[in-house]
Amino acid sequence: MPRADARVTRERLIESAVALLDEHGPEALTLTAVARALGVRAPSLYHHVDGLDGVRLEVRVHGIERLGDALQRASSGRSGRDALSAVARAYVDFGRHQPGLYALTLAGSDGGDERVRAAGARVLDTVLAVLHGYGLQDEAALHATRFVRSALHGFAALERAGGFALSLDQDASFDHLVDAVDAGLERLANAQA
Repeated sequence: MPRADARVTRERLIESAVALLDEHGPEALTLTAVARALGVRAPSLYHHVDGLDGVRLEVRVHGIERLGDALQRASSGRSGRDALSAVARAYVDFGRHQPGLYALTLAGSDGGDERVRAAGARVLDTVLAVLHGYGLQDEAALHATRFVRSALHGFAALERAGGFALSLDQDASFDHLVDAVDAGLERLANAQA
């Protein structure tokens, strides 16, 4: 087993992996690249993670936790459309400012990892609290969660890919998206009542 290198900590490893992801995309995330960024050899990383899958897992947990923090801060003290708008902006901003990290948070399964499950539950609980402000609960709230996430992810993905080539203000387009999501949630709530 390789000797531990004092220059490598879990936090520094995650920080380096996130920087690689955000700058170069998911394909750039390799053990060799992370080790190089830390100034060590790849075997030194095995004291902190179980290979590349372990790096991805640590970064994914970190990303979901950061997204959860951002959404909770945005929704704090708000309700209804105001909460929706703040959470929507925080979600899209997370994708804008941390594109590689954002991409890694999207994997659908928790892979049986309790930390992924807990971090994901925190994100979901925040969104459900916003939806509760619309009167949406139970199964209707879960369907609405998918609706909101699809709209926000679609906007974030298209923006990242350069899909908004027209010379229109993207923030104005985003405001229209929030208006449409708000109207859709109101409609769902009325249908549930």
